Amino acid sequence: MLTEAAAAQAAGDDAEAWRRRDLAVLWHPCTQMREHPDTLPLLPIARGEGPWLVGRDGHRYLDAISSWWTNLFGHAEPRIAAAIARQATTLEHVILAGCSHAPAVELAERLLAIAPREPGREPLTKVFYADNGSAGVEVALKMAFHWFRNRGVEGRTKFIALDNGYHGETLGALAVGDIPLYRRVYAPLLAEALFAPSPDAYQCEPGETPADRARRAAGTLGELLQRHADEVCALILEPRVQCAGGMRMHDPLYLKLVRELCDAHGVFLIADEIAVGFGRTGTMFASEQSGVQPDLLCLSKGLTGGSMPLAAVLATQSIYDGFLDDSREKAFLHSHSYTGNPLACAAALATLDIFASDGVIARNRVTSQRMADLAAAFADHPHVADVRQAGMIVAFELTRNGDKRTPFDSAARIGLRAYRAALDRGVLLRPLGDVLYWMPPYCIDDDALQLLAATTRAAMDHAIEEAACA
Repeated sequence: MLTEAAAAQAAGDDAEAWRRRDLAVLWHPCTQMREHPDTLPLLPIARGEGPWLVGRDGHRYLDAISSWWTNLFGHAEPRIAAAIARQATTLEHVILAGCSHAPAVELAERLLAIAPREPGREPLTKVFYADNGSAGVEVALKMAFHWFRNRGVEGRTKFIALDNGYHGETLGALAVGDIPLYRRVYAPLLAEALFAPSPDAYQCEPGETPADRARRAAGTLGELLQRHADEVCALILEPRVQCAGGMRMHDPLYLKLVRELCDAHGVFLIADEIAVGFGRTGTMFASEQSGVQPDLLCLSKGLTGGSMPLAAVLATQSIYDGFLDDSREKAFLHSHSYTGNPLACAAALATLDIFASDGVIARNRVTSQRMADLAAAFADHPHVADVRQAGMIVAFELTRNGDKRTPFDSAARIGLRAYRAALDRGVLLRPLGDVLYWMPPYCIDDDALQLLAATTRAAMDHAIEEAACA
């Protein structure tokens, strides 16, 4: 029998062997591969357990970012796993063009039943499936453009999006994104979009409230629409939180004002709730906090509880009817091989069952209050310029002296240093620049939250000290 030391050495050797095998064949997403294996440590994962990831070396890591914001109820959630397994013995996949199956129909019915509703507005009545968030955004953009084209309106070829927004990395989604790191290289390939000021509350002027900021941003948007309404088919935004843009948050008033402006100018409103939907911001959908219903609603990530790739775009009956014609050119000829995959739909149905049976939203309110209590202690940190929260999302903006006017130089790589320091302490954080954030699975308990808070502070301090000595 191996001694404890020998077992640990064997596990470490196994992890290192997997790192070598990985780097010999894999090209990882959103990564400068030259930074592996030294600058950016590669973490071989063997399995997941609730909010924890277990490395091949046996070390446990708290998944503080829900594996890119997808995981809701913890890894290897048995009810979701069982639903996938049951479906796999019946029908693993079938073409959805010309065929149908129960999981796709049942999921569409249930999504439409819980979708945001606005009194007096035509409800969302149709569901179109895609494979992932970016693909879902592509679907919504094409639907909005094509609907006008089918009506003989050929001048509405542009979209309005927000500064600092992000909607994915396929070319259509990237065209309505405004994060230079992702779009700059591909700019020559992208369709033209118009960008309106973000209502980001972090950018409030002295004495300005988040609601004031929302009104000011909406005012500028109104001027943009006044100039270009005849060219614009839709406006797309993430309600409440611009996630990849640094977890920047805005007052729910903004979406209400945007809805009014879109109505006034005959422009579709696309709500990208890929990251903020399914309870992340405190309500099932972030749009609910504004009392607003979009014309097109994009969902993914948490849709399957983080278990399977799937996206859904919910549309109004009027948009759907705009494609009904004898001409196939007026049909929405968009497809993915795995559209409406039965296994993914089964996972999504199990996810909705958990919401219905476990009182998830109410339980999250208790957890988010505990997160708020732990985060409050960071307000006095000398390098924290802002602590912000929307439901189960908490973010910390780090600057050189705690003032938003003095950001760290990008060469300091504070976020990367914090990431490595947190890993050493058993927590997986993946900062957005110099923004550290918490977006854990909903099953996280108080002990894990305390570990997360203590590790975040230690990682901050280590990163800043290390950068000062570099």
